[in-house]
Amino acid sequence: PPSAAAPGAVVTLRDLLTHAAGLSVPGFPGYAAGAPVPTLVQILNGEQPANTPPVRLQAPPGTQWMYSGGGYTVMQRMLIDVSHQRFPTLMQNSVLAPIGMTHSTYEQPLPDALSPDAATPYGSGGVPVAGGPHTYPEMAAAGLWSTPTDLARFAIAIQRSLGGDANGVLSQEMTARMLVPGPGRFGLGLLIGGTPGNPYFTHDGVNAGFESTLFAYERTGEGAVVMTNARGGQRLAEAIMRSIASVYGWPDLHPIVRASVAVDPAILASYVGGYELAPALSVAITLENGQLMEQATDQPKFRMFAEAPNTFFLKAVNAQLEFVRGADGQVSRLVLHQDGRDISGERMP
Repeated sequence: PPSAAAPGAVVTLRDLLTHAAGLSVPGFPGYAAGAPVPTLVQILNGEQPANTPPVRLQAPPGTQWMYSGGGYTVMQRMLIDVSHQRFPTLMQNSVLAPIGMTHSTYEQPLPDALSPDAATPYGSGGVPVAGGPHTYPEMAAAGLWSTPTDLARFAIAIQRSLGGDANGVLSQEMTARMLVPGPGRFGLGLLIGGTPGNPYFTHDGVNAGFESTLFAYERTGEGAVVMTNARGGQRLAEAIMRSIASVYGWPDLHPIVRASVAVDPAILASYVGGYELAPALSVAITLENGQLMEQATDQPKFRMFAEAPNTFFLKAVNAQLEFVRGADGQVSRLVLHQDGRDISGERMP
């Protein structure tokens, strides 16, 4: 629907793919076993039984990076309307089968015939997710069932297509366009990093009880995929990926060495509060036993370590948090530095 945030705005497919459309709803929690599952229209409108807010325009398209699973859900609805096919069928015929992803599907929930092959998802404390895997009708954003081998085939197909080896899915020209970074260093669906001489593409995945990461160089044929079946498993996946990078001599993903410093307790206390980094992403800063703790929306709580009086780093993930004071000397903003991006958020009342 029309939005006061951007009157008359036109959202392009490139905007959606690069997370620059200005749309809300970064991610989806899924639906537990036995819970009613909404239609795509109900999800997009935030209507019952959807468990997420409506997907709405929050900023003028193309002006800033805002990760939006909601935008990918808009794209899913568009592909269904244009192709007149079920989304899992469309993806099976146009992407998964042509590149040999024979153990992957977008079917939600997972068909009974495939359930015995699926890993059990675990939540906090090693407790299995109640009822088993969640259902994700937001298939484009969160609904792919796959294996490390199949995801590696996906990465290899991109590498080969970029090198001129046709894969029946994307041309060399389109693959090259896919890997051009836009706002927030995102290409068409993938985060782009590295150097101009040796760029890489990567993406993480986090669903209820499943966390994973894919990393691959565009031109050398190198890469790896690590998948886990537990909440917080992404930290293990990233540690394994760093070890792989070290063993194979990759130029990226090296451990970052930082030194912590002592900060006056009164200064630490001044940072306590909530900060809104995006319409659906906030960060809560608390002080526990003299230590600052950080917790983002739908994420675990992490301890913060000071490297300067106003700048802190996390050990669990590669991220830095910078507190900014206004003209009155009061803390007014928090800046998150992560993956080459700087996301600023105002302090909430």
